[in-house]
Amino acid sequence: MLSPWRLRLLTHFESLGTVRAVADALDMSPSSVSQQLTVLEQESRTALFERHGRRIALTPAGVRLAVHAREILRRIETAEADLAEQRSEPVGDVRIASFSSALHALVLPVAARLRSRHPRLRIVATELEPHDSLRALRRGDVDLAIVYDFADGWLPVDDQLHRVRLTSDPVVVVLPADHPLAADGPVELAALAGERWVMDHPGCYLCELVVRLCRRAGFEPVVAGRYGSYSLLLEHVQTGLAVSALPALAVDERYDVAVRELADAPVRTIFAAVPAAPAPQPAVRVVLRELTARGAAI
Repeated sequence: MLSPWRLRLLTHFESLGTVRAVADALDMSPSSVSQQLTVLEQESRTALFERHGRRIALTPAGVRLAVHAREILRRIETAEADLAEQRSEPVGDVRIASFSSALHALVLPVAARLRSRHPRLRIVATELEPHDSLRALRRGDVDLAIVYDFADGWLPVDDQLHRVRLTSDPVVVVLPADHPLAADGPVELAALAGERWVMDHPGCYLCELVVRLCRRAGFEPVVAGRYGSYSLLLEHVQTGLAVSALPALAVDERYDVAVRELADAPVRTIFAAVPAAPAPQPAVRVVLRELTARGAAI
């Protein structure tokens, strides 16, 4: 009979790619990992690995078994969580992948709220962009992914995943506090044609979106800085040296900047995604319910 423990080692190997990486992740020795994978191969009576010098790789049969293993392990976790819920309350780790502004506005507040209500339930958060979050969810590396979609075909459709709408988030203009337009109502982007801009890195969705909006307004933005961190971006605006456009949830209230509505602003919808089957574990359902309530409040 196949051992669930060794099946879990197989899924780690399929995700991480090397025996040493699996050993480091699980605090084991490489020789112990190799030994357990060899036993799994014997249990399966199938060639799961092929050797390339001192390295091993999965055969097609090994890849297929890894897919089955993730489903088997997920069902075992569901059964264990159901039993735990019958005994007392939701327990265990709920692994969430999310983009940064949703971590700040949704995930961390929910984690803090649940800590007092369900002390044996723990949220383990990882910052990932939506496409990477969905890949991690499909692999079984996380239990829940928080993603956004501007309804423009950017985010792939996957029938194996179930989406739950959390909230909507418009793009806003971020200005220095003493900017001439800081006290006005909605801002027309064309009014900022002569400004210097700070943006995300080229190739990132938000950067490309802002550039498209500026071009649609009739100008090419002059870029004064590019940052992968919204904190640095907001700090740059705070100095008075540039302007920016960000989703509203990305604007941290600790920075002394002016936030104004953008005329005809694009709006992104924020979703939580979970596997369509099997049904989410009880702990995941509790977290999803709290995320939905938090999103509705926002």
